[in-house]
Order: sequence, then structure tokens, then C-alpha cells
Amino acid sequence: MTPNAHNTASEPVFFGDHRSTARASATRWKTGAAPSVLPLPQPVSDVPKVSLHGISLSYKTTNGSRLLAIDNIDLKVRTGEFLCIVGPSGCGKSTLLHLIAGLHKPTSGHVLVDDNVVEGTGTDRILIFQELGLFPWLKVGENVEFGMKMKGLSKAEREEKIRYYLRLVHLSQFKDSYAHQLSGGMRQRVALARALATEPDVLLMDEPFAALDAQTRDLLHDELERIWAETGRTIVFVTHNVREAVRLGDRVVLFTFRPGRVKREFQVDLPRPRQLEEVDVARAAREILEHLREEINKSLEVEYGVWP
Repeated sequence: MTPNAHNTASEPVFFGDHRSTARASATRWKTGAAPSVLPLPQPVSDVPKVSLHGISLSYKTTNGSRLLAIDNIDLKVRTGEFLCIVGPSGCGKSTLLHLIAGLHKPTSGHVLVDDNVVEGTGTDRILIFQELGLFPWLKVGENVEFGMKMKGLSKAEREEKIRYYLRLVHLSQFKDSYAHQLSGGMRQRVALARALATEPDVLLMDEPFAALDAQTRDLLHDELERIWAETGRTIVFVTHNVREAVRLGDRVVLFTFRPGRVKREFQVDLPRPRQLEEVDVARAAREILEHLREEINKSLEVEYGVWP
């Protein structure tokens, strides 16, 4: 379906067969039964996993004026959904993740998880930064164990989950290695295993693959999609790469340039697993990119006084 000039953020654009999102979600992969350390409770209501109601955030700049970073964001994320957010630099994508994580408080509005207002950080939400934040003095297994120690899990539980999550990201044989001994892609998988080991309901990912080479990024797309399908986690994924967003997401939300607002939503119901080079993925990404370019042009005009 091609959007027209009257589409709004409340009128999502669909790519693929949008007649049965539930059907598409239910048939992602046929996987074996997960071990006892893994399953999430199945949703028993229509309450969204994450809800943003009238979220705005402004802050004082160095010259004393106030800058409106994001404005009046209303957004709902379903349980088990893979939501991708794209937009020009400086539009508030990462800021939104920080608000969901509880690292910042909105100037107005409320962030809710399972219909409960977020008042601060919590182990039900884990944020993975591009920089990863692995502890170089700890071995791989100890890095994965760190969050579980903070939660007070017993040594036996920690050992069981270390084995399981390292196996999930195909790093079992590197349990006793240090981060500097691993490739960039392997370090990214350690960070993912560490986040998953605390078994959060919501995984927040801030451009986690931006610094990787194309081949490694493609492999990690496959890994992340597989892990998401097996674990049922809700993922909110920020990226500058539109094709990556279509490759991974159930839905792509496009933000305007500052202040960040939801400009448009795109429902992606293409069959999984997907590949970046697929024609349908490229076609959907091209359509989203056309709308993104409008916002990039605005950002260039504001920042540099240039309209391409």
C-alpha cells in the first residue's frame, strides 16, 4: 500500500500481508522447548508491554534557553513485538530509550510498563549501548554473571544461566576468555548474553551494530532475530539504518527532526527470516527512506543553513 498525503502517525503504512499480524508472529520459527530458565509469562490481557502517553522532554542549554527534544509522543509496544525506531540525528531516538529505561524522567507525560508508571531503572528493562560496557578485567562468563549477582541469584542458578545464554549466542567455548581477546561481533554477543541473562521483559537496543562491518552485522541480525523468536522478549531497537529496521522489525516508527515526534508508522509483515538484499525489504526501506529524507533535509537546514 502506498501512503498518500493524508496519512498520519495513527494510520500505519503496511508492508506485506497485514491481514494477520498474529498469524505471522505465531509462525516465526518452530523451535524446541526452552529450558526452565527462560520462558516469559504469556500475556493475559490487551495491556501493552510499553506505553508512552504524552511524553515530552526539554532541557536547558548552555546559553540558558530551553530546547524541546521530544514532543507529545504517544506510542504503544505490544508484548513480544520487535519495534524499530528511525529518524535523523538529534531527533530524540536514544533519549526515548533512556526514558523507557528509567534513566531520565520526562518533562511531561508518563512511561508505563505493564500499565505501571516507570519511576526509575529496573531489571525488567535492560538497555544495550553501542559501546557495550563490558568489564575488561572480567572473563566472558563473569561479565554475563554480573547482572545476576546484582539480582542476588544463587551460584547454582548463575552457573546454569551462564551456560545457557553463552550457548544461545554460540560463545560457550569462550567462557574463560577476556573481552580484548574477542572480535567486535563476539563482544556484541557477550553484551547480548549479559542482558538476556537477567531475563528482562524489555530489551532496549541503541544502535548496537553501528560500529560493526557489514558481514558481522548481517550475521548478528540473524542471531538477534533467532534469539528474539526463541525468548519472546519485547525489543525496542534504535537505528539509523532503514534497511536494518525493515530487516528486523515488526513495525518501524519514523521520528521527525527536533523536536522528535512520531511522523509515521510502518507495519512490516514480510515473512521471516528476512535478508537485507531481498527485494521486498529493499522496496519497503526505500519508501520509508523517502519520508526520512524530508526530516534529514530539515535537520541540515537548521544546523547548517543548507537545503540539499
